[in-house]
Amino acid sequence: MDALPNNLPTNPSGNAPADDATKNQVASLTAAQLRDIKAQLDLVLMALEALTHIGSESVLETAKTLQLENILSDRVGLWRLRQSSPLRKGQGRKKLDVEEARALVLVICRLSAAHHEKVRQAVATLEQSTQQGEPPHRAAILGDYLDNFSNLYSDRMSEEALLPHPAAPTQNTTIQNTVAQNTATQSTANQTLTQLSFRLLIDLLFYSAPNGERQLWLALLDRAVQ
Repeated sequence: MDALPNNLPTNPSGNAPADDATKNQVASLTAAQLRDIKAQLDLVLMALEALTHIGSESVLETAKTLQLENILSDRVGLWRLRQSSPLRKGQGRKKLDVEEARALVLVICRLSAAHHEKVRQAVATLEQSTQQGEPPHRAAILGDYLDNFSNLYSDRMSEEALLPHPAAPTQNTTIQNTVAQNTATQSTANQTLTQLSFRLLIDLLFYSAPNGERQLWLALLDRAVQ
Protein backbone atom coordinates (compact mmCIF):
# COMPACT_ATOMS: atom_id res chain seq x y z
CA MET A 1 0.00 0.00 0.00
CA ASP A 2 1.28 3.49 -0.86
CA ALA A 3 2.03 5.41 2.28
CA LEU A 4 -0.33 8.24 3.07
CA PRO A 5 1.42 11.62 2.87
CA ASN A 6 2.15 12.03 6.57
CA ASN A 7 5.72 13.19 5.92
CA LEU A 8 5.17 16.50 4.23
CA PRO A 9 7.77 18.90 2.82
CA THR A 10 8.22 22.42 4.09
CA ASN A 11 8.43 23.82 0.57
CA PRO A 12 6.61 23.12 -2.74
CA SER A 13 9.62 21.36 -4.26
CA GLY A 14 8.94 18.27 -2.18
CA ASN A 15 12.64 17.81 -1.47
CA ALA A 16 12.79 18.85 2.18
CA PRO A 17 11.83 16.45 4.95
CA ALA A 18 8.75 17.15 7.04
CA ASP A 19 9.16 19.18 10.18
CA ASP A 20 7.23 19.09 13.43
CA ALA A 21 5.43 22.33 12.58
CA THR A 22 3.92 20.82 9.43
CA LYS A 23 2.83 17.69 11.26
CA ASN A 24 1.25 19.87 13.91
CA GLN A 25 -0.67 21.71 11.20
CA VAL A 26 -2.30 18.44 10.16
CA ALA A 27 -3.12 17.45 13.72
CA SER A 28 -4.63 20.83 14.55
CA LEU A 29 -6.85 21.31 11.50
CA THR A 30 -10.20 22.79 12.47
CA ALA A 31 -13.59 21.85 11.04
CA ALA A 32 -13.60 25.05 8.97
CA GLN A 33 -10.15 24.27 7.56
CA LEU A 34 -11.23 20.75 6.65
CA ARG A 35 -14.23 22.23 4.83
CA ASP A 36 -11.89 24.40 2.81
CA ILE A 37 -9.68 21.40 2.04
CA LYS A 38 -12.57 19.27 0.80
CA ALA A 39 -13.78 22.16 -1.38
CA GLN A 40 -10.34 22.47 -2.97
CA LEU A 41 -9.98 18.72 -3.48
CA ASP A 42 -13.36 18.61 -5.18
CA LEU A 43 -12.33 21.44 -7.52
CA VAL A 44 -9.02 19.80 -8.41
CA LEU A 45 -10.75 16.52 -9.17
CA MET A 46 -13.37 18.34 -11.23
CA ALA A 47 -10.64 19.99 -13.31
CA LEU A 48 -9.10 16.58 -13.93
CA GLU A 49 -12.50 15.24 -14.97
CA ALA A 50 -13.00 18.15 -17.36
CA LEU A 51 -9.65 17.61 -19.05
CA THR A 52 -9.47 13.81 -19.20
CA HIS A 53 -13.17 12.80 -19.15
CA ILE A 54 -12.61 10.39 -16.28
CA GLY A 55 -15.52 9.42 -14.05
CA SER A 56 -16.19 7.94 -10.66
CA GLU A 57 -15.21 4.46 -11.86
CA SER A 58 -11.68 5.64 -12.59
CA VAL A 59 -11.48 7.21 -9.15
CA LEU A 60 -12.67 4.01 -7.46
CA GLU A 61 -10.37 1.79 -9.54
CA THR A 62 -7.41 3.98 -8.62
CA ALA A 63 -8.41 3.86 -4.96
CA LYS A 64 -8.48 0.07 -5.17
CA THR A 65 -5.05 0.02 -6.80
CA LEU A 66 -3.76 2.13 -3.92
CA GLN A 67 -5.49 -0.18 -1.43
CA LEU A 68 -7.73 2.65 -0.27
CA GLU A 69 -11.03 0.91 -0.94
CA ASN A 70 -11.79 0.92 2.77
CA ILE A 71 -12.01 4.73 2.50
CA LEU A 72 -13.28 5.12 -1.09
CA SER A 73 -15.36 1.99 -1.50
CA ASP A 74 -18.26 2.74 -3.86
CA ARG A 75 -19.94 5.36 -6.02
CA VAL A 76 -22.42 6.37 -3.33
CA GLY A 77 -19.70 6.92 -0.75
CA LEU A 78 -17.61 8.91 -3.23
CA TRP A 79 -20.63 11.01 -4.20
CA ARG A 80 -21.44 11.77 -0.57
CA LEU A 81 -17.84 12.69 0.11
CA ARG A 82 -17.66 15.11 -2.79
CA GLN A 83 -21.16 16.42 -2.16
CA SER A 84 -19.98 17.57 1.26
CA SER A 85 -18.01 20.40 -0.37
CA PRO A 86 -19.33 23.75 0.89
CA LEU A 87 -19.34 24.95 -2.73
CA ARG A 88 -21.80 22.28 -3.85
CA LYS A 89 -25.51 22.69 -4.50
CA GLY A 90 -27.50 21.02 -1.74
CA GLN A 91 -24.32 20.13 0.09
CA GLY A 92 -24.62 17.12 2.35
CA ARG A 93 -23.69 16.77 5.98
CA LYS A 94 -20.87 14.29 5.44
CA LYS A 95 -17.77 15.51 7.23
CA LEU A 96 -14.35 15.03 5.68
CA ASP A 97 -11.73 13.63 8.01
CA VAL A 98 -7.99 13.80 7.54
CA GLU A 99 -7.68 10.19 6.34
CA GLU A 100 -10.29 10.78 3.63
CA ALA A 101 -8.47 13.93 2.55
CA ARG A 102 -5.18 12.05 2.32
CA ALA A 103 -6.83 9.28 0.32
CA LEU A 104 -8.25 11.78 -2.16
CA VAL A 105 -4.84 13.44 -2.47
CA LEU A 106 -3.23 10.12 -3.39
CA VAL A 107 -5.96 9.23 -5.88
CA ILE A 108 -5.92 12.65 -7.55
CA CYS A 109 -2.16 12.61 -7.96
CA ARG A 110 -2.09 9.04 -9.26
CA LEU A 111 -4.73 9.93 -11.87
CA SER A 112 -2.92 13.16 -12.73
CA ALA A 113 0.30 11.23 -13.26
CA ALA A 114 -1.52 8.74 -15.49
CA HIS A 115 -2.68 11.65 -17.66
CA HIS A 116 0.52 13.66 -17.35
CA GLU A 117 1.06 14.02 -21.09
CA LYS A 118 -2.40 15.50 -21.67
CA VAL A 119 -1.99 17.83 -18.71
CA ARG A 120 1.41 18.92 -20.01
CA GLN A 121 0.04 19.45 -23.52
CA ALA A 122 -2.84 21.57 -22.21
CA VAL A 123 -0.57 23.75 -20.08
CA ALA A 124 1.92 24.17 -22.94
CA THR A 125 -0.93 25.20 -25.24
CA LEU A 126 -2.16 27.70 -22.64
CA GLU A 127 1.33 29.17 -22.35
CA GLN A 128 1.68 29.41 -26.14
CA SER A 129 -1.73 31.07 -26.54
CA THR A 130 -0.89 33.58 -23.83
CA GLN A 131 2.47 34.44 -25.39
CA GLN A 132 0.88 34.91 -28.81
CA GLY A 133 -2.01 36.97 -27.44
CA GLU A 134 -4.61 34.52 -28.74
CA PRO A 135 -7.81 33.56 -26.89
CA PRO A 136 -7.02 30.21 -25.22
CA HIS A 137 -10.45 28.76 -25.95
CA ARG A 138 -9.67 28.74 -29.68
CA ALA A 139 -7.22 25.89 -29.10
CA ALA A 140 -9.19 22.65 -29.26
CA ILE A 141 -7.78 21.08 -26.11
CA LEU A 142 -8.42 24.23 -24.05
CA GLY A 143 -11.81 24.95 -25.57
CA ASP A 144 -12.97 21.44 -24.74
CA TYR A 145 -11.57 21.73 -21.23
CA LEU A 146 -13.22 25.11 -20.60
CA ASP A 147 -16.60 23.90 -21.86
CA ASN A 148 -16.45 20.77 -19.73
CA PHE A 149 -15.30 22.63 -16.63
CA SER A 150 -17.95 25.31 -17.03
CA ASN A 151 -20.69 22.71 -17.49
CA LEU A 152 -19.54 20.66 -14.50
CA TYR A 153 -19.30 23.76 -12.33
CA SER A 154 -22.74 24.98 -13.40
CA ASP A 155 -24.32 21.58 -12.76
CA ARG A 156 -22.71 20.92 -9.40
CA MET A 157 -21.81 24.16 -7.69
CA SER A 158 -23.90 26.77 -5.97
CA GLU A 159 -24.08 30.12 -7.73
CA GLU A 160 -23.09 31.81 -4.48
CA ALA A 161 -19.77 29.98 -4.68
CA LEU A 162 -18.64 32.16 -7.57
CA LEU A 163 -21.15 34.87 -8.39
CA PRO A 164 -21.09 38.08 -6.34
CA HIS A 165 -24.55 39.21 -5.29
CA PRO A 166 -25.69 42.17 -7.43
CA ALA A 167 -26.48 45.33 -5.53
CA ALA A 168 -30.14 45.94 -4.81
CA PRO A 169 -31.57 48.65 -7.10
CA THR A 170 -32.28 52.04 -5.52
CA GLN A 171 -35.19 54.29 -6.38
CA ASN A 172 -33.02 56.10 -8.92
CA THR A 173 -31.82 52.93 -10.60
CA THR A 174 -33.47 52.28 -13.95
CA ILE A 175 -34.33 48.85 -15.28
CA GLN A 176 -31.66 49.29 -17.93
CA ASN A 177 -29.02 50.01 -15.30
CA THR A 178 -30.09 46.99 -13.30
CA VAL A 179 -29.81 44.76 -16.36
CA ALA A 180 -26.41 46.25 -17.15
CA GLN A 181 -25.24 45.59 -13.59
CA ASN A 182 -26.41 42.00 -13.72
CA THR A 183 -24.77 41.49 -17.11
CA ALA A 184 -21.51 42.90 -15.78
CA THR A 185 -21.78 40.61 -12.76
CA GLN A 186 -22.30 37.59 -15.02
CA SER A 187 -19.36 38.63 -17.21
CA THR A 188 -17.16 38.98 -14.14
CA ALA A 189 -18.29 35.56 -12.94
CA ASN A 190 -17.42 34.00 -16.30
CA GLN A 191 -13.97 35.57 -16.20
CA THR A 192 -13.48 34.35 -12.64
CA LEU A 193 -14.52 30.84 -13.63
CA THR A 194 -12.10 30.85 -16.57
CA GLN A 195 -9.27 32.04 -14.34
CA LEU A 196 -10.12 29.35 -11.79
CA SER A 197 -10.13 26.63 -14.45
CA PHE A 198 -6.71 27.67 -15.77
CA ARG A 199 -5.22 27.94 -12.28
CA LEU A 200 -6.41 24.41 -11.53
CA LEU A 201 -5.04 23.20 -14.87
CA ILE A 202 -1.58 24.58 -14.09
CA ASP A 203 -1.77 23.08 -10.60
CA LEU A 204 -2.50 19.66 -12.13
CA LEU A 205 0.85 19.77 -13.90
CA PHE A 206 2.63 19.97 -10.56
CA TYR A 207 0.42 17.30 -9.01
CA SER A 208 1.13 14.94 -11.91
CA ALA A 209 4.88 15.13 -11.25
CA PRO A 210 6.86 12.88 -8.88
CA ASN A 211 6.00 13.74 -5.27
CA GLY A 212 2.89 15.47 -6.55
CA GLU A 213 0.88 14.26 -3.56
CA ARG A 214 3.21 16.17 -1.26
CA GLN A 215 2.85 19.34 -3.28
CA LEU A 216 -0.94 19.03 -3.31
CA TRP A 217 -1.15 18.33 0.41
CA LEU A 218 1.15 21.26 1.20
CA ALA A 219 -0.91 23.57 -1.02
CA LEU A 220 -4.08 22.47 0.77
CA LEU A 221 -2.55 23.15 4.16
CA ASP A 222 -1.18 26.54 3.13
CA ARG A 223 -4.58 27.63 1.84
CA ALA A 224 -6.47 26.25 4.82
CA VAL A 225 -4.41 28.09 7.42
CA GLN A 226 -4.43 31.46 5.64
